[in-house]
Amino acid sequence: MEDLSEMQERESSAEIRKRVNAARSLQFRRFAKNKQVLCNAQMGSSLIKNCCPVDEQSTRLLHQAVDSLGLSARAYHRILKIARTVADLEGVEQVTSTHVSEAIQYRRMRYEEG
Repeated sequence: MEDLSEMQERESSAEIRKRVNAARSLQFRRFAKNKQVLCNAQMGSSLIKNCCPVDEQSTRLLHQAVDSLGLSARAYHRILKIARTVADLEGVEQVTSTHVSEAIQYRRMRYEEG
């Protein structure tokens, strides 16, 4: 039986570095007027609201995660910041339910480990 990991195409370190640098540039431009914030992780609630607008499907996903995992408002905001970063890594402006779902999975993994 063929190893599943061999079936997946892998992204090179150089390609990953290129995406990370592009995401950092996006964030730098996004926060250029705000000297207190350099990256998504440093956003406060008002910036999260402005920089991480989500659609109805994403909102439902977030509410389900809050209910099923017992997440706090702080965790909710962290998920949005991570979703914003995932979108930045893809080079897209709009945070979608796919980005939110990925961010929730990262949170779930952390929740299950701790």
